[in-house]
Amino acid sequence: MASAMIFSAPRWAPTAWLLRTGDDVPAEIRRALVGSLYGTLPIYAGGVINTIGVALLATLRHPTPAFLCWLMTEVLLCATRLFVLLHDRRAARDGRRTFTDLYIGLGLSWAASVGYGAYITMTSGDWVSATLACLSAAAMVGGICFRNFAAPRLVAAMILLSLGPCVVGAIVSREAMLLIVVAQIPFYLVSMTIAAFKLNRMLVTTMQAERDNERRARHDPLTGLANRTGLQHAFDARRADGGQAIFYLDLNGFKAVNDRLGHAAGDQLLVAVADRLRALDWPDLFVSRVGGDEFVLIAPMLEEAVARRLSEAIVATISDDLYPIENVRVPIGVSVGVAFARAGDELRTIMSSADKALYASKSASARPTRAA
Repeated sequence: MASAMIFSAPRWAPTAWLLRTGDDVPAEIRRALVGSLYGTLPIYAGGVINTIGVALLATLRHPTPAFLCWLMTEVLLCATRLFVLLHDRRAARDGRRTFTDLYIGLGLSWAASVGYGAYITMTSGDWVSATLACLSAAAMVGGICFRNFAAPRLVAAMILLSLGPCVVGAIVSREAMLLIVVAQIPFYLVSMTIAAFKLNRMLVTTMQAERDNERRARHDPLTGLANRTGLQHAFDARRADGGQAIFYLDLNGFKAVNDRLGHAAGDQLLVAVADRLRALDWPDLFVSRVGGDEFVLIAPMLEEAVARRLSEAIVATISDDLYPIENVRVPIGVSVGVAFARAGDELRTIMSSADKALYASKSASARPTRAA
């Protein structure tokens, strides 16, 4: 199974502030928002072709140090951004740390370079180059907003860096008609930033809803443990790690509690059992409830003697103490069936083997704490 791409959170205070989305946003959604800032290679390629192309055409018309500096800066920034983008995508896929702060810093530098180009063309008196550069800057701002609204503060900073110099250029150019830019661009900056914040809130709300729906789909609403779907997902995710030991549990005496004290008491008992299973001190143990009073645990592949010890630990954890349910202290036992999954085995087949081992244990002894 391919691993998800996880990009590192920013470490520098300025970039952390720029990417901050709110205290109520869960960590996993924050990571996903950071990942969305990396976009895709076609989007990156479109921006590179546009900005380098405009800088090249303007420099051909004005081969002065200022324009040559702009062109070289664009080429250097685009090449460095491409390197960091490719590196970070590989690192995120492999679970290594990414250069998130550097990537964000390069994006800000690119926006400043676009703004610099707009400024020098506006003050050059060449209105063909100025029109081309300003149109390019405006087009890039649309992309900035709708590609980076996962971080609205970053959007505002990039717009300010790319279009802000146009305001200065309009004033320095001494062209009276361009003074309208002094009013237009601040209004544009504010409106696009507001739009980015609204889109960000919609995105976060949607991601939280998807996260909650996925959790409900994979978890038992009563105990909070994984359900059958979550169990299947965990089993599949662990295939690459080698064999697995499957422990199938069935509570002894649960039906009597349900019949005598009612279903509400039975639910309390199931929650208490789930809490005890969560507290088991065993490395890399996955716990699920697959229905009724049946639980399934997954551990990495174990030798039979070690699996027997874990079975005994499960029995002791569940059976040693009485459960205070509805002002009554009730005893509960458990039977355990064990099966071992190896590469290529299906969960359904292993569950069937563990289930047979479980009922063989029940048949072999009437004691409620017998482990297979």
